[in-house]
Amino acid sequence: MAVLDDLSGFEFEDVMEDVFRNLGYENVRQADRTADEGRDVIMEEVVDGTRRAIIVECKHTGTVGRPVVQKLHSAIATFDFDGPKRGMVVTTGRFTNPAQEYADRLQQNDDPHPIELLDGEDLRDIADEIGLDLYNGRIEILCDETLRPYDPAADVDMAVAEAFRDIENIEAADLPDPHSSVTFRPVVAVTADTNAVFETSVGVIHRINDRTRFVAHAERGQPQVVDEDVATLVTENLHATVDLDAEQFGEVFDAVEERRFGQTQTEYKEWAVERLQQHHTTTVTYTGDNNVTYNKTCEPNRSDISVQSIEPVYLPEVRQTTELQEYTYPYEYYAAGPSRVTAEDGIYQCVHCDTSGGDETYTYCPNCGAIACSSHIKTERLEGEPVCTGCAVTERFALKTKYFYDEENLEAFREEYADMPLHEKAMENKVLTTGGVVTAVVLLLGILALGGVI
Repeated sequence: MAVLDDLSGFEFEDVMEDVFRNLGYENVRQADRTADEGRDVIMEEVVDGTRRAIIVECKHTGTVGRPVVQKLHSAIATFDFDGPKRGMVVTTGRFTNPAQEYADRLQQNDDPHPIELLDGEDLRDIADEIGLDLYNGRIEILCDETLRPYDPAADVDMAVAEAFRDIENIEAADLPDPHSSVTFRPVVAVTADTNAVFETSVGVIHRINDRTRFVAHAERGQPQVVDEDVATLVTENLHATVDLDAEQFGEVFDAVEERRFGQTQTEYKEWAVERLQQHHTTTVTYTGDNNVTYNKTCEPNRSDISVQSIEPVYLPEVRQTTELQEYTYPYEYYAAGPSRVTAEDGIYQCVHCDTSGGDETYTYCPNCGAIACSSHIKTERLEGEPVCTGCAVTERFALKTKYFYDEENLEAFREEYADMPLHEKAMENKVLTTGGVVTAVVLLLGILALGGVI
């Protein structure tokens, strides 16, 4: 089977655009197919501090002769670029001897516009380097780098300790070691330029000149764009990646999982182009030469969108669970060294209702391990410590309900209450009075006069 056999000429150009981008060339884009002029792909490189343009001719044929190389040489000379220029001819087949001799002569004569030739055998070597499937033109994702799953300057449990910091009635030193797991989730950071001009008989009615950068989850299924704060976490830390060493991370976390990239780099590029086409499509209202108002849908062509880079990387998703008596508290976040974005905070919320986050105060109940909001936390009568409404034993004493850790504490208070003088019993109910202790005493005397039990 021939190399890239099933691809059309245009599809071959698409593949080569991706190939050159993966090889590290900059500003890789395709020339306008309606005015090719011998230039299929245009890109740039920096050599010794000097930026140079490279004009590429792609030939999806069995044999490339000298006329193709000569035509490209002329196209390079007329290409508008402020700096040095060179050319490249890429084919899935082979070059004739005259074509090779012509390119060699340009090199030997130090021609200002030299041309490099890449044949099918060269493509096979490149394919091994970048993960190109030569039979369908798909470029695989080759990635073994990840953002740091934890801050190497701090304990891996630091994130959980910080999350518990705002919880009342519990100290970090009292926390048990959480169970920690990390999932390395594949993502791609895409950078693309969209340049399109829409004209009618009255002139330009709409113009797009936009650079877009976004990050998408790259597991199986349709790619999903991540939230803005997660995208920022990824893009700001792409320069500080480390090798994904499962064995090394297994010494830090209790469990390690590595997800696979669900699609090829080529497929992510195609998805990104379609997404940007939809994003930039808009309806424009304009007035024609006849003073009639028209509406025109302006949708950029695929050729108007140039994907500048697709950077794959693993994004660590850390999940830590802390067990406190009857309750388990999950805390999940995306990590990049000391930076992180919280995905789930099961700590800073009430176990008895849906209240979470905000300005609410949350308190730890040492009796059962619950974390509760102010509506579900009370003061234990005997010990003066917090107790949640979920585990507290309650009993009403005259005008007020009292909360206890258990039946033993309740029984102890019953005995204490029975021996209290009347004014002390009034003090037990002072928060319900409208006129102070005297009012409480009057109410208690009324209950006694009616034979009530206090």
